[in-house]
Parts: sequence; C-alpha cells; structure tokens
Amino acid sequence: MVTCVVKNWQGEDAGEATLELKVAKPETANHILHRAVVRQLANSRQGTASSKTRAEVRGGGRKPWRQKGTGRARAGSIRSPLWRGGGVIFGPKPRDYTQKMNRKERRLALRTALMSRTEDLVVVANFSDEITQPKTKELVAALERWGISQDEKVLLIVHEKNDNVYRSGRNLPNLRMILATNLNVFDLLHANKVVATDAAIAQIQEVYGE
Repeated sequence: MVTCVVKNWQGEDAGEATLELKVAKPETANHILHRAVVRQLANSRQGTASSKTRAEVRGGGRKPWRQKGTGRARAGSIRSPLWRGGGVIFGPKPRDYTQKMNRKERRLALRTALMSRTEDLVVVANFSDEITQPKTKELVAALERWGISQDEKVLLIVHEKNDNVYRSGRNLPNLRMILATNLNVFDLLHANKVVATDAAIAQIQEVYGE
C-alpha cells in the first residue's frame, strides 16, 4: 500500500490518499510491461500503407517494342518493376497489426505500471472549480506550485472531463490529460511526472483494486 500526500490548489498539504494494487512479481514485471507497451503501440497503427503491383498499375498492356532486332533489352510492359512508374516488388499492403493480450494480463500490467510510478506521483485535490474559465497560465502556475517544471512531461489523470480544465491544458506541449477510465501503460511510463486528482485515485482503486 502506498500513502500519498494530497495537495490543494495552492500547493499546500490537504490530506492523504492511499493506493493499494496487486502488481506483477519482480522477475516478470519487465516482461509483462514490455508486452503491454508493444501491444498498445502495435494496435495504434493504422496499417493502411499500400503500393501497387505491376498488375495494378494503369497501362502497360501493349509490348513496348518487338522482341528482337532493335538492339534494346527485351521488354514486355512499361509497367515492369524495373521501369520508372512501374509496379513495386513486395511493397506494403493493408494489414492488421493488432496483437492480443489476455484481460488479466492487461490489468496486471496497468497496475504494475501505475505502482511503479508512485515516486513520481503527485496527488491533488479536485481543482475543476478553481478554473472558472479556460486559462493556461493558471494551470501552469498550479503545476509549478505542485513542484512540476514546464519542461517535464506530465500525465494529468482526472476522474471526469471538465471543459475549462481541458481547454486550459490542451495548448501545453508536455501535458497529456486523460480520464481515470482511460489509463494505459504507455502514457504512465512515458511521463516524467504523474498528477492525479484524489477522486481519480479513488476511482482507480475502486476499478483495479482486488
């Protein structure tokens, strides 16, 4: 179990939050996290890259010149892969990059990733009421009060979407905001700092706690 200090909007201590999740064994943790990240990145690929073979390129139905007697190399089509504008040999075709992973393994990897970032976890009280209108400057100032610099990659986890908070943070290049229900291994491991509201922590504990 991990106990975190909850900070308020001004950066002062305002209580405690606990997080207790079952994680993978130390000897298998790296393996399952690696599988989860590879699966997530593979599943995000569109797989729509496509090139035309010599059968699909337009034209080239007539033999360019006769077989013998011209002194030139024999050719049967202007759409040969050897020709400029011809088909592509073994080029990419639309394919599915999806990888499967058991639900129990996915949840275990997510819990392990989250618990591995507890040293970089900053828990704050719900601040949606503090931002009455979209103001990026106010959110940046709050992050600094919470001990986070502007050059650090930050993952902000909230329990529900708030338009003012979302619009205040969408222009920050190093800030990624997600809901507690949309947690994923890559974002957890990619960020330098993880900021979560106390309500989001409670929601995560309710969903992933056993």
